[in-house]
Amino acid sequence: MSRRLAGVAFALALTTAITALALVGYGTHAAVVTFELLAPLGVITVLAAEWWATNRQRAGGLRRQFVVVAAVAGLQFAAAVLLFAQLMFVSAHDAFFTVLVVLYASAVAGWTARLLGRAALDDLDAVRSTLTAVGDGRRDVLTGVTGGDEVAALAADVDGMVARLAGEEEARATLMAAVSHDLRTPITSLRLLADAIDDDLVDAAMRREYAARMSTHVRALSALIDDLFELTRLRSSDLQWTMEAVRLDELVADTVEAMRPAAGTIAVRIGGATPVAARANPEKLQRVLFNLIQNAIRHTPPDGSITVRTSAGDGTVEVEVADNGSGIAPADRARVFEPFYRGDRSRTDAGAGLGLAICSAIVEAHGGRIWLADAAVGTAVRFEVPAG
Repeated sequence: MSRRLAGVAFALALTTAITALALVGYGTHAAVVTFELLAPLGVITVLAAEWWATNRQRAGGLRRQFVVVAAVAGLQFAAAVLLFAQLMFVSAHDAFFTVLVVLYASAVAGWTARLLGRAALDDLDAVRSTLTAVGDGRRDVLTGVTGGDEVAALAADVDGMVARLAGEEEARATLMAAVSHDLRTPITSLRLLADAIDDDLVDAAMRREYAARMSTHVRALSALIDDLFELTRLRSSDLQWTMEAVRLDELVADTVEAMRPAAGTIAVRIGGATPVAARANPEKLQRVLFNLIQNAIRHTPPDGSITVRTSAGDGTVEVEVADNGSGIAPADRARVFEPFYRGDRSRTDAGAGLGLAICSAIVEAHGGRIWLADAAVGTAVRFEVPAG
């Protein structure tokens, strides 16, 4: 109802403006006749257009709607000219040729609108065809639409959506392949060990050794499943944590002290612990520190060292975990935070390749970021989170 009233108000306002021009140019009588003619015509046309817009699902395609709009405009012009000819004593000769001019102008305008609209309609057809192909499972299609109008912007959004779908499906397939590989190896070993025990192929001492190996594989499977579950939860939108002010320098000191026994002969030290506070979940942030230090331990030689530093930024706090190990190949640097991506497997034979992905998910859930910093020797991983 509000749209309909707005349309009527627009028609009456436009009629009033035209009437004012007639009053200035030809006097009161001409103004009154102009208002009496145009007001009903404008209101009827607007109401008809509102009805048409409300029931546009019955109108067919846009091409048919363009034809209807052109026809309505032509009829309105012709009706206005005929009414003026009858009520304002315009000669039949002048009225006839005026109607011809109006019809001619309407036809040319309709043809021009058709030419201009055809390109847009063709672009819409291309977008529709692309979406149909995507719905059928294809991911190698593009709309092919160029330009700077609204349809081109829509087409660009569709092309971006298709690219994201293709990337997500490729990542999902890669993830499934990696999960399958990492599950298959321990499961195959478990089956072989269980078959050997079940078939009485080993003595009691070897049976105990096989049972110990089975326990190792079970723990590896359990750790993998736990990491997958945590990564899935971290990437879900309904994740909620309790955030609080955390003394990051103290958290780093506690974590480094806890990791020293696992480091063995590798020196794990604090290179600089600026007293800084972060707005974070302490348990999750400590998980990031554990993962980064553990990852550094795996890639550092026995006589190497690992240094952890904290510093304050502009509204953020930053932590760096650096080692003097063999470093990461340039080709692998862009993908080290992807799940299961391990690059040179000779470097990363331990773990399933989820540690850095979990770190990235936790840091991003805090509103921060994580990256590989430049290092002359070894690897330096930095992350920052909002200051507390």
